[in-house]
Amino acid sequence: MSQVLTPFDRARRAPDRSRLKVPVERAIDHCRVFIDGVRLPGEYIPSSALNEVREHGRGFVWLGLREPDAQQMEKVADQFGIHPLIVEDAVTAHQRPKVERYDDQLFLVVRSIRFRAEASETREIISTGEVQMLIGPDFIITVRHGAELPELSDVLEERPELVALGPASLAWRVADHLVDEYGRIAALLEQEVDDLEENVFTPGSRLNIEQIYMYKREILEMRHSTDPLAPALRALIADNRDILGKQLRSYFRDVLDHEMAVRDQIAGYDERLSALIDASVAKITMQQNTDMRTISAVVGMAAAPTLIAGIYGMNFRHMPELDWEYSYYVVLGVIAFIVALMFWWFRRNNWL
Repeated sequence: MSQVLTPFDRARRAPDRSRLKVPVERAIDHCRVFIDGVRLPGEYIPSSALNEVREHGRGFVWLGLREPDAQQMEKVADQFGIHPLIVEDAVTAHQRPKVERYDDQLFLVVRSIRFRAEASETREIISTGEVQMLIGPDFIITVRHGAELPELSDVLEERPELVALGPASLAWRVADHLVDEYGRIAALLEQEVDDLEENVFTPGSRLNIEQIYMYKREILEMRHSTDPLAPALRALIADNRDILGKQLRSYFRDVLDHEMAVRDQIAGYDERLSALIDASVAKITMQQNTDMRTISAVVGMAAAPTLIAGIYGMNFRHMPELDWEYSYYVVLGVIAFIVALMFWWFRRNNWL
């Protein structure tokens, strides 16, 4: 006897077509194998790369992912044995720089920063991305969200002894590249802040305070992305000695030193821009006071002729000098003399 299905039953049993399953290969930038610090030729798929490493009994896999979704990340996690909490964080972007440890795996987040030279009120000059690094005993997985990483193969081939230290060496190389980019952008921002200072303190220059506010906003965005990295690197160095060897810890300390220098630079720019805002407000206030004095002086000079003209414009029958032949020229002369006298007095007191 066949079962009669209601429309509700058919809808419940129908496959869910709302979520398309995108193959994990779509999110892979590269998958490479390193043995004794030397990269094996060619690209791999994750499963074959792991088999290659385990057959050799040494080496590690470097898998690069670009903005994977939850399904893609779960498939990768099943292959590499990644902790479930790391999977959740790896899919979620816009995280603060941090270091977390799960058993023998490390999860490191470093923000990336890009600088756009052409500034405008509606376009950001500082844009941020995110690079996540999952470090295991025989693999490193880099996950980038809105970030660009350069081709590091040439640099790695030049230093096989460094790559031989393990997957954490690639994490250092990526973090070092991103922090070096911080320093390059900080140098560009210094020139921009210097130009703003020169514009504010140059007499007679046209002041655009909105531009100062714009740079203040962008530098605050950069501080939010870089400042938390220092405590994260300290925790990485101090709490993970069993994963990071002595040499790698010294390399990460160098990254920390560079990050601290950049953080101090950005904090200094932030303070300078705050001072520029105060100076700009004071300059605008002084300019407004000067303009009001000028307007008051002009109104004052116009008041005397208006007063005289108003008096002689009254419709009285008996007024002095109305019948005098030269009264018109005398009144004009008196008006001109009063205006000239007021103009001289205002100029002497710097009102005009």
